[in-house]
Amino acid sequence: MALAVFWIAKARLQRQRITVLARFLSGHSIEKNIETLTEGYLRALGEADPGRRDQVWALLRTTEQALCEQMRQLAHDFATADPAATRVSKLPIWLPLASAFAGSFDMREALRVHARGICRAVDEEVAKSAKDRAFAITAEMLLMQHTCHWFCRSKSVASARMLARHRTSYEQLVGAVLPQTRSEYLGLVSLARGA
Repeated sequence: MALAVFWIAKARLQRQRITVLARFLSGHSIEKNIETLTEGYLRALGEADPGRRDQVWALLRTTEQALCEQMRQLAHDFATADPAATRVSKLPIWLPLASAFAGSFDMREALRVHARGICRAVDEEVAKSAKDRAFAITAEMLLMQHTCHWFCRSKSVASARMLARHRTSYEQLVGAVLPQTRSEYLGLVSLARGA
C-alpha cells in the first residue's frame, strides 16, 4: 500500500512539473531551434566542400542567436513561477519531500545559468573554429535539457536519458560546457552546497 501511495505521489508531482515547464516552453521555439542546430551542425561537419560547409555555418548563426534570445526570455518568464513549485531535489532519485530535508536548487536560477551559458557559447568569439563553437553550444544545450528532465523526473532519470539518447554521461556533459557555466552550475546543483 505504501509503495502504491509513493508511486501515485511521484506521478502526480511529475505531471505537475511537466505541465509547469510545458506552459513556459510553449511560447518559445527553443526545442525547434535545438533540433535545427543539432541537425545543422551534423550537416556542416559532414560537408566535404569547404565553401558549402562555411555556408551552412553562416546560416546557423541566425538560429543560434534566436536560441540565445529565447533562452533569455524563458529564464525571464520562468522567474514568475511559484517558488514553491520550482525547488528541485539534489538527490539522484525522487523521494517525497526530499527537497525539504536533503537540499534543493531553484529551477528558476538553473534556467538563468543555462541562458547565460548558451548565450556565452553563441557569442564566444575566442572559439578556435566554428566546430569548437558548435561543440560548446551543443554541450550547453544538452546540459539545459538534462536539467529540465531533472526538474520533471529526477537526476538519475535525466542522466540515463542523456546516456541513452546521446551516449554522453552526466559527468562528460558537465565537463564539456564552458568553464564559467560549469562553475555556476555546480555551485547551484552540488549536494555539498546545501539548500
